[in-house]
Amino acid sequence: MISDMNPVDNILYVADSYKITHHNQYPEGTTHVYSYFESRGGKFDKVCFFGLQYIMKRWLVGPVVNRQIVQQAKHFYKVHFGNLDLFNEEGWNYIVDKHGGTLPLRIKAVPEGTVVPVKNVLFTVENTDPAVPWLTNWFETLLVQVWYPMTVCTNSRAQKEIIAGFLRDTTDSVAGLPFKLHDFGYRGASSVESAGIGGAAHLVNFMGTDTIAGLQLCRKFYSCPMAGFSIPAAEHSTITTWREIGESDAYKNMLTQFPEGLVSVVSDSYDIFRAVSDIWGDELRDQVIARGEKGCLVIRPDSGDPATVVLKVLNILSEKFPCKKNSKGYKVLPSYLRVMQVGSFSTSISEIYVSPLICYGISYETIDNILTKITGEGWSAENVVFGTGGALLQKLDRDTQKCAFKCSNVIINGESRNVCKNPSTDSGKRSKKGRLTLERTADGEYKTVEEGKGDPAKDVLQLVYENGRLVVDWTLDMIRERAEIDLVKEVKAREQTSDVVNGLNKKDTAVPAH
Repeated sequence: MISDMNPVDNILYVADSYKITHHNQYPEGTTHVYSYFESRGGKFDKVCFFGLQYIMKRWLVGPVVNRQIVQQAKHFYKVHFGNLDLFNEEGWNYIVDKHGGTLPLRIKAVPEGTVVPVKNVLFTVENTDPAVPWLTNWFETLLVQVWYPMTVCTNSRAQKEIIAGFLRDTTDSVAGLPFKLHDFGYRGASSVESAGIGGAAHLVNFMGTDTIAGLQLCRKFYSCPMAGFSIPAAEHSTITTWREIGESDAYKNMLTQFPEGLVSVVSDSYDIFRAVSDIWGDELRDQVIARGEKGCLVIRPDSGDPATVVLKVLNILSEKFPCKKNSKGYKVLPSYLRVMQVGSFSTSISEIYVSPLICYGISYETIDNILTKITGEGWSAENVVFGTGGALLQKLDRDTQKCAFKCSNVIINGESRNVCKNPSTDSGKRSKKGRLTLERTADGEYKTVEEGKGDPAKDVLQLVYENGRLVVDWTLDMIRERAEIDLVKEVKAREQTSDVVNGLNKKDTAVPAH
């Protein structure tokens, strides 16, 4: 493998070209530039903040620039700009000589995993050395890329809220929720790095994934040895190579090769309904039931209209296998048709894999429709777990949440100036003024206070980076706790209260020792 295959290995290449010319565009006497990042609106009215720590650890921590890097950049930009000497060689060499190649910047941000309404400040950036005011917005290009993990995380969390609502209404427990939306988006991502960043963002909300890059990112950047889980599964090639005449043998082979734990078998290579009815429901029925003593079968449709296909598959299975009704009166498939209960996992994990069917073609827009249809026909939401791919990691862009990074305060010749943009053609792009704080109001809501009028003691923004040093190192566990949806928090609170009450009752009824 060629060692220098990374297209960008120089910190001076992570800015847009026009940033190279900005150091001499500020008014004379400028010593300080203060900028901020926000979601100005978009698809969701709240965002779950995530991903800044990855960017800082990946690019900004420690000495990141030296004279060799500066000389490389000087040559590159001279050629790039048609032999013009526009690159700020003096400024970057100053950072090398004065700061040892570390960046004199300060970043304050909301803790990762925090859910904040749109149109609020999420992080601020400012230079800490008055000789390099241009440095703040040099890194706009890089830092704005937090839009991607934040938007994936927000989208994933919104889907979690939908699924949780149906589980609450149609099941006896929401314990299986962390495994209800499985990430199959690796191949649909634009790159391995994109898959890692987006896959990690999804793992803030769920624990089922086939996107290995996301697991590795969580391990390396968020102190989580194993953030998600998967199970043995077939793909179409491992079924179709048996040919249609051997479809039953292909399925039987899966049960034979994986005699214990969960196994997922894609079953729509030819006719999903015949496969469910005639093969799983008749030819292999006894083997499926017998295997239920040691594991569970996952039946996986992978084409057609999800809501229609899922409902029909459920109905066919109910004709072939004994179903029951839960305490809320909804139908549930038998335990040996469960999803994602892998024998190698501990019992505590495996017990919460309770869903007999995986559906694809899944997005925020389709999940509600599918669950509405099946629950409307008397099926519990616990019968379905969703797999999602491109819609999770690729069906979004920076404008999904209208993300922006803007300068709001400068110091020029010792004078502090609050600045903003306010285009007459688009009031939605008006930016904020002055130094900012993010504070909680009396009713617990977030509010951005502008023009330096906030109370620093109430500021939710925390110092996370300063002068090349990572100040706070969030773990994925911490982030997951902050990001948890209200419904789950309420369930956990009730369970804790019940445990306390039961504990007190046990004390009251205990027989004194003699």
